[in-house]
Amino acid sequence: MKKVFMVEFDLPETFTEEFLALIPRQRYVINTMLAQGSIKSYSLAIDRSKLWAVMLGDSEFDVMENIAQMPLSGYMTPNISELMFHNAADAVMQFSLN
Repeated sequence: MKKVFMVEFDLPETFTEEFLALIPRQRYVINTMLAQGSIKSYSLAIDRSKLWAVMLGDSEFDVMENIAQMPLSGYMTPNISELMFHNAADAVMQFSLN
């Protein structure tokens, strides 16, 4: 069974042209990881200083390997914490009215 990790990324105070140019590729990689299930959620602070991701992996090293695939990984400082659990509304049973 996969472990659940909260990753808090510190972003740079100013975004360079190189950083901004990588954002579309970052979005593509994140959307792919969301579709594959290795990322459960991905959020950006309103002041654009931090990103948060809930990620699944066999180990912290596995999560670090996934982070290394992100185009912006060289600009972000990750802080990884293993979670006991992660509840989300989409994981709660949904009943059909049909």
